[in-house]
Amino acid sequence: MTTPPGVLALVTVAALWGALAGALLPRAAHRFSVPWEERDGGWRAACPGGHPIRGWLGPARCARCAERRSGRPADAGPAAPAAPYASGAVRLPLLTAVVCAALAAATGVRPELVVWLLLAPAGVLLAAVDLRVRRLPDPLTLPLAAAALALLGPAALLPEHAGHWTTALLGALALGTGYLALHLANPGGMAFGDVKLALSMGAVLGWYGWATVMLGTFAAFLLGALYGGALAVAGRAGRRTMIAFGPFMLAGTLAGLLVGAYAA
Repeated sequence: MTTPPGVLALVTVAALWGALAGALLPRAAHRFSVPWEERDGGWRAACPGGHPIRGWLGPARCARCAERRSGRPADAGPAAPAAPYASGAVRLPLLTAVVCAALAAATGVRPELVVWLLLAPAGVLLAAVDLRVRRLPDPLTLPLAAAALALLGPAALLPEHAGHWTTALLGALALGTGYLALHLANPGGMAFGDVKLALSMGAVLGWYGWATVMLGTFAAFLLGALYGGALAVAGRAGRRTMIAFGPFMLAGTLAGLLVGAYAA
């Protein structure tokens, strides 16, 4: 079975968009990756060398660090290549490209694809930050939920869409409430950042209906349980070991979206 040229072109464009958007994430990932004990400012204002970071989007590289390492003065001719101060220069663009390509292949030319492609880089950024410091920053989680609902509103007015905005809103409220109940029952097992992220999960999964909400939620907990079990078997975790659950929530959401889009 051959892939139609139109679908291949759509997937290629989506992958290119993901790669370009992902290339802008390393600096933001570094700035947001502040541990709980250092989170007073909410984000980093300087590179590890103490030099101020300007802007949020782009590679995590510092020209002044390169100059200090090379021992050359700042006015000694052409500047040395900027030195990287954080990882992710390859992984983040690659991961974002794969996610966007998969969403394009599943969704096709329906208008909600634009929403998924705009939200995907933010999801990758959240996963990267949570993996690094086990924290989901409010400046990312709360606007993401609002953006999901705001963008899906116009999509629901366009022809050929395959979802429902009302269910997206109810999904956000339902999943947020469910995660809040888990947080109140066991604050040590479910962080409040996960509750805020659940609002976004419920919104995008709810677009395709309640079955998709349940599938994405189940996938998140299943993936988290499998990862925790693998760590326990390997002797790297115990019953009280905390893991970053945000990436599994986002992976479960992606799985639910792919199935929901294919089935719509």
